[in-house]
Amino acid sequence: MTGSTSDVPDLLPEGVFVTVPASPDLSSQDPDWWRQAVIYQVYPRSFADSDGDGIGDLPGITARLTHLAALGVDALWLSPFYPSELADGGYDVADFRDVDPRLGTLADFDAMVAEAHRLGLKVLVDLVPNHTSDQHVWFQEALASPPGSAARARYVFRDGRGENGELPPSDWVSRFGGSAWQRVPDGQWYLHLFAPEQPDLDWSNEEVREDFRHTLRFWSDRGVDGFRIDVAHGLAKDLAEPLRDMGENQFKGDHDLMPDGTHPHWDRDEVHEIYRDWRIVLDSYTPPRMAVAEAWVKNSRRVLYTRPDELGQAFNFEYLQAEWTARALRKVITESLATAAAAGASATWVLSNHDVVRHASRYALPLGTDTDAWLLSGGKDPAPDPELGLRRARAATLLMLALPGASYVYQGEELGLPEVADLPAEALQDPVWEHTGHTRKGRDGCRVPLPWAREGASYGFGPGGTWLPQPPVFAELSVAAQDGVEGSTLELYRTALRLRRELQGDESLEWLTPPDETATDGPAGDGTADLIHFARSTGWQCLANLSDRPVPLPAGHLLLTSAPLTDGLLPPDTTTWLRIEG
Repeated sequence: MTGSTSDVPDLLPEGVFVTVPASPDLSSQDPDWWRQAVIYQVYPRSFADSDGDGIGDLPGITARLTHLAALGVDALWLSPFYPSELADGGYDVADFRDVDPRLGTLADFDAMVAEAHRLGLKVLVDLVPNHTSDQHVWFQEALASPPGSAARARYVFRDGRGENGELPPSDWVSRFGGSAWQRVPDGQWYLHLFAPEQPDLDWSNEEVREDFRHTLRFWSDRGVDGFRIDVAHGLAKDLAEPLRDMGENQFKGDHDLMPDGTHPHWDRDEVHEIYRDWRIVLDSYTPPRMAVAEAWVKNSRRVLYTRPDELGQAFNFEYLQAEWTARALRKVITESLATAAAAGASATWVLSNHDVVRHASRYALPLGTDTDAWLLSGGKDPAPDPELGLRRARAATLLMLALPGASYVYQGEELGLPEVADLPAEALQDPVWEHTGHTRKGRDGCRVPLPWAREGASYGFGPGGTWLPQPPVFAELSVAAQDGVEGSTLELYRTALRLRRELQGDESLEWLTPPDETATDGPAGDGTADLIHFARSTGWQCLANLSDRPVPLPAGHLLLTSAPLTDGLLPPDTTTWLRIEG
């Protein structure tokens, strides 16, 4: 399947490209394309560098879009590419309607969208509505304006407590560590639920709401097909005086904090009015623009964001966080499909993203491992089993892609990339490292630039170096090393995505093993509790073996396996797809 074209840019190494015939712009066709799409997340700074400064950019992405088209995904989602001081990897946005000059221009963005549409790919962009950068013109105006001014009313400014206002307005804590309040020279405090460089907007302010309607229209008018909504559960806040202290409750897990929509700043019921307003804007386009929520809330609350008059889709983090056991995965799958169907939405599935340890490494660790502690050890304690991790990652991917609904794939997982856990302290750029007093290493290990070639200063990432160091193991995990190699992880993804498109049916499945946590071994100890086995409506089945022994296959035609069979049996930590005849 490899080939070459005469107009391939110079930055692309030879011999790693699949020739992809141009297809018409599909953006005006099926309005429900997103319901069972495969969407590929691009972290722009780490995807491809066209100018040799070590930072990925929009022209680099455009040059590599043939990789995504050949992979077989339906769309790409771009993490923030806006002007930013990079206090939080681009999620501190200084201008929501422009491109960071280090990454390109609006013309480069338009060229990327045009090329994506030519290849039949949709384009989603990240929207970050909870906060701005402290360099945003609004916040600079707020700092130059007095307390009580209209400029400050766009943000959450409050007087402090204590005799002279020297104490924060509440005990709320930042997700990056420390107080969620920062004092300004005139004595007032502003809220930042993330880094101090990310002041929270006040979404009760109509000027804020109208500006984001403008932003939705700005990118939709440029051909964007949808939006990923960052911190979708954080916009509405209870700011009634006196502000409520949270005490020890704020240190509980997210799911424990948000049972009923009354937390002072997470997952409040009022947030849904904002998204109903957005849906009016999104539906004014033909076809309607899609949206997916990043909402770290339990399944029963997440489904509210997916209602047809709101965003329509939300990330399923329970699936990402589920243990590698059949019981845990069956429970998550069953509940996710049921709640999505009840809301008229499609389920979503994801294994990795820019905020979590890559799943090839998570699955290489014992169950229950504290990944923060593991990263602090440089990835040495406990020692991972890379072979087991990749085997399980491939099996988990094939299982995910067999499920009805939309799958989100993070850049580099198609290469089986591990977490780069041993980045030296001096290389770290994630604000988590500093804001937690060096007690959490942060997310840089999953953001290391991609390897495209076996050799070179950046393994083909670009003409120069890379903003985060790449490990030597990336050479043999590169696109060039895996392209056309039977059994490679890259070829597994390509084959699975091609078959998925051919086999896709309705948004249902039929369980052929017990579907929930009540599953137990069969009377003969047949190990069915350690299997995930279901049928899809178009006459094929998926069987994942999470036991410690090989199991026999059902009668049928073998379509694909995540690892070779053993004497005709499905080995442990392996998933297969089969077509059932008759």
